[in-house]
Amino acid sequence: MVKLNPEVKEVIQNQKPLPIATADKNGKPNVIFVGMWKFIDDETIMIVDNFLKKTANNLKENPKLSIVGYDGESKKSYQVKGSVDYLEKGDRFEEAKSLAESKKLPGKAVVIFHIEEVYDSIYGQHAGEQIA
Repeated sequence: MVKLNPEVKEVIQNQKPLPIATADKNGKPNVIFVGMWKFIDDETIMIVDNFLKKTANNLKENPKLSIVGYDGESKKSYQVKGSVDYLEKGDRFEEAKSLAESKKLPGKAVVIFHIEEVYDSIYGQHAGEQIA
């Protein structure tokens, strides 16, 4: 796993809702916004499955995920890629379910996103370069 540096973490943290991208087993892409998520630590993000359908199926078939964050003021953007655990039981699931229920939403499962790669995704000479 890769640790996010504070600058990247801040850009991602301020991205609400958070766009997440998945692909099915045949590579067909899917992008959605999620509103209920948080950092567990500098290497891991917890995403609550409230209403995921295609995304949940994709993650079960192909446990890879990508997110992107953009800060218009600083003109910084980062793409983060990694693998996931899709959990429907256990401590992290119970934490996600409680968080969802506190907002009167369903908590069907939790996606634990393990950060593996970070890329600069702002326009310019370093666009697309892997930075972690």
